[in-house]
Amino acid sequence: MSYTLILVSFITMFQSPNIIFQFELGSSTNGWQIVDDRVMGGRSQGNFSVNSEGFGVFEGYVTTENNGGFSSLRYNFDGIKTSGFESVVLKLRGDGKSYQFRLKGSDRERHSYIYTFKTTGSEQDIIIPLKDFYPSFRGTVLDMPNFDADKIEQIAFLIANKTNERFKLEIESISLK
Repeated sequence: MSYTLILVSFITMFQSPNIIFQFELGSSTNGWQIVDDRVMGGRSQGNFSVNSEGFGVFEGYVTTENNGGFSSLRYNFDGIKTSGFESVVLKLRGDGKSYQFRLKGSDRERHSYIYTFKTTGSEQDIIIPLKDFYPSFRGTVLDMPNFDADKIEQIAFLIANKTNERFKLEIESISLK
């Protein structure tokens, strides 16, 4: 067996179809979109960049001024199949605040499927069962089943703790398990 074939086999073994997004040094932020309460007159503001450690950094401030109170980071993509997977795994470092992670089975859906998690201020692996994502639209829980789609086409992080605060969430990767 040649060295090249061994190397290709080794690389293929560690590439995984379950990775939704993995940040690393030099990663682009293309496709990631900030949506703040400014769309409805609020004054919160989020920013997104990749830091020198290769983490995607979602940071800014949320203010309830002018009926505001949220900042979000969204990513639309062609889709990844969820069949055979039970959970989403977020590898990240937070600031001790609570965030929502959101999914959409189709980017055309108006509602999102939501799970709220609390960060510790240290690196964490947050494992969220797909069946625990509940449907919501503009803060209202919908009377329909929890997430059961066969694919995911949009992911998002949102902070909306009904308080004025600075925030910083450093994201290493988002995958299915």
